[in-house]
Amino acid sequence: MTEFVVLIPARLDSSRLPGKALADIHGKPMVVRVAEQAAKSKAARVVVATDHPDIQTACQAHGVEVVMTSNRHESGTTRLAEAAAALKLPQHLVVVNVQGDEPLIAPELIDRTAEVLVENNVQMATAAHELHDFDELMNPNAVKVVLDKNHNAIYFSRAPIPYPRDAMRAGKREMLLRHIGIYAYRAGFLQRYAEMSVSPLETIESLEQLRVLWHGYPIAVETAKEAPAAGVDTQEDLDRVRAVFQTV
Repeated sequence: MTEFVVLIPARLDSSRLPGKALADIHGKPMVVRVAEQAAKSKAARVVVATDHPDIQTACQAHGVEVVMTSNRHESGTTRLAEAAAALKLPQHLVVVNVQGDEPLIAPELIDRTAEVLVENNVQMATAAHELHDFDELMNPNAVKVVLDKNHNAIYFSRAPIPYPRDAMRAGKREMLLRHIGIYAYRAGFLQRYAEMSVSPLETIESLEQLRVLWHGYPIAVETAKEAPAAGVDTQEDLDRVRAVFQTV
């Protein structure tokens, strides 16, 4: 198994659920629950990267390693680039980006994303799962991805891609892929990403990974056998996650 570290970008602001990084989940802030779940993977190290002192304090109170970053980042990836530099991570080291609102993320998915990066000898990897639900296909919050024959991403979009024209006319459902928001990179590539110009596609879709494709770098995609547990975006999501932890 390739050595890797997990970095968790965490900010306090959230338009749909203010302060969600510190939302209580049975006695612990959500960001701490995410870090504890990530620690169940084979990661050599788990570090939260934040710009808010309250998140820093919460992590320290629960023994979670934390690094402070600028409050000017527009994406989690550039935040991790600063964190990797501050932590002096070796350029070749594999870094897995676990979102700060994924307290139920499967440790095996974290491990597998790191493995896919190395197996495909690319600078960035991510994951997807089969999408069968029509409402999810049409939901702009559910990001879709199209792959080439080598399982590298051709494009990510909030729109339904590829559009199943003939199948739709016939009332059939085609199997498409929904993107899972987890990434692996080499630490050195994080620095390169932060230096890349913002791409038009990234701005239009509001999807930071499109910067990588725009600049000509492949993104390897692992197709998971099943959909992962959903993250926390709303109060309803938080209530659902709290119910899961209540039964553990």
